Amino acid sequence: MSIVVTGSIAYDYLMSFPGYFKDHILPENIETLSVSFLVDSMVRQRGGCATNIAYNLALLGACPMVMATVGEDFADYRAWLEQQGVDTTHIITIPNEFTASFFVSTDRANSQIASFYTGAMSKAASLSLHDLNDHCIELVIISPNDPQAMVKYADECKELRIPYLYDPSQQIIRLSAPELEAGITGSKALVVNEYELGMIRKKTSLTEADILRLTEILVVTRAERGSLIRTRERVVPIPAAKPRRLVDPTGVGDAYRAGLVISMLREYPWEVAGRIGSLAAAYVLEQAGTQGHSYTLEEFVTAYRQQFGDTPELEDLRASAVRRC
Repeated sequence: MSIVVTGSIAYDYLMSFPGYFKDHILPENIETLSVSFLVDSMVRQRGGCATNIAYNLALLGACPMVMATVGEDFADYRAWLEQQGVDTTHIITIPNEFTASFFVSTDRANSQIASFYTGAMSKAASLSLHDLNDHCIELVIISPNDPQAMVKYADECKELRIPYLYDPSQQIIRLSAPELEAGITGSKALVVNEYELGMIRKKTSLTEADILRLTEILVVTRAERGSLIRTRERVVPIPAAKPRRLVDPTGVGDAYRAGLVISMLREYPWEVAGRIGSLAAAYVLEQAGTQGHSYTLEEFVTAYRQQFGDTPELEDLRASAVRRC
């Protein structure tokens, strides 16, 4: 299967705060918010939405291609991705720029406060899906990126009649209401969390029914309460997979999206697709960093059966361990 992943590539700086953010924020003074948190630890990890999704797709048997822009500090990261089975041909290095950086602090409740430096990602709109016209693309993932690049890629998917999954998440703030609505319109799926759905609804005045007239599938993740997959005909509740331990939630949504995409392209029932996404997400929770986890498809299938029971689609998923890239 040919999957093109667009979005951010970044280095993640992950910090841990030993208390609760909520204890140090005064709601009555929110308009003059000024806080500083002393963190106990910091690690630098490989990250970025596009590469997080691609890494998880590779674990699940796909050979994804990433289309994105990076800085001159990306060489080691590129080599590592290629070792994992990710096609980096269309990851373009921008001279005299640093790769984007994500700074996030996580408290004891897994609440997060984050900032993002765009760096080379600001040049992402210089790339075009038209440059991939020699590839047979089954799906494009439009994940958080330079806002104008996201607008451009959605337009190009429509021009080229390529199905795409729309994942605006962190860029909902930067995209205008018309841009958000245009991105949703004609997409194969819109994938957001509960809070992001609320932001979209407030910004665009679209109801969930309106959204489902614009896209085929609305997927809403709800942390430990699982997720909801809404089609135009029904709502499919998906339980959360139980991690063996809780370490760091960063990148959980990216892994869920990878599991969902694999399942969509293999035409698995939504009940199975959501559970595969949920289990992929649980692996991320168990490790520090967004790409610190790994598993074989045999291990994944075994874990699925332990969490959710057996289903015929697992044999098809396991068979994809023999890659045809």
